[in-house]
Amino acid sequence: MADTYTHGHHESVLRSHRWRTAENSAAHLLPHLRPGLDVLDVGCGPGTITADLARLVAPGRVLGVDNAPEPVARARAEHPGAEFAVADVYALPHPDDSFDVVHAHQVLQHLTDPVAALREMRRVCRPGGVVAVRDADYGGMRWWPEHPGLDRWLELYRQVARGNRAFPDAGRMLKPWARAAGFAEVRCSASTWCFADDEERAWWGGLWADRVRRSALAEQAVARGLSDPAELDRLAAAWRTWAEDPDGWFAVPHGELRCHL
Repeated sequence: MADTYTHGHHESVLRSHRWRTAENSAAHLLPHLRPGLDVLDVGCGPGTITADLARLVAPGRVLGVDNAPEPVARARAEHPGAEFAVADVYALPHPDDSFDVVHAHQVLQHLTDPVAALREMRRVCRPGGVVAVRDADYGGMRWWPEHPGLDRWLELYRQVARGNRAFPDAGRMLKPWARAAGFAEVRCSASTWCFADDEERAWWGGLWADRVRRSALAEQAVARGLSDPAELDRLAAAWRTWAEDPDGWFAVPHGELRCHL
């Protein structure tokens, strides 16, 4: 069974990805960067984090890779300061010891074999380098006010992801995966995204209201008999209700790992 990206590449998904920066999504890696390093950004999507990394390590080389041609094409058009290519994380087209830093944000949770991916990332990382990964933990997400629609949204998302043999709670599993991949020096941390003010709630709630009805997540949920369009409409309405509540608050926890070679 090939890997299936649970979210797909609907506009609501890419809207979320374009918001990501090195500061809000890779802060745990930044102290380990310096000018002149060569960096591989695995699962780069539309390339916003990649472009930030390129600015931080210039004149070093930064290459963003993704297995989906569409976001790679967009990244090339929008971020000429970095290189982008289509590649498979299980078989990266690079010799051993090619990069000083190998980075992946929100990637391992979508794979059927994250340990194999980490082994391949380790292969292309130079001695003295670092492999850095960060993944959300859906099981640890918290919000206020409580709402049965959001409870059901989380249950459904985890059902669909697990049906893809993926790991929606990957954030808590990074350390054992890294140890299984052969890393001896593993440093762990955690951080969160938090959406609480009016603008943040409108953005986060709006993109999930769209995603739960129109993205690949919705298509998979219906095709597998896990939900139906009427329920997805109710889940979208629950997201809009949450977003409109001035007391609304949503936290997304992430596990982080830096593996030093």
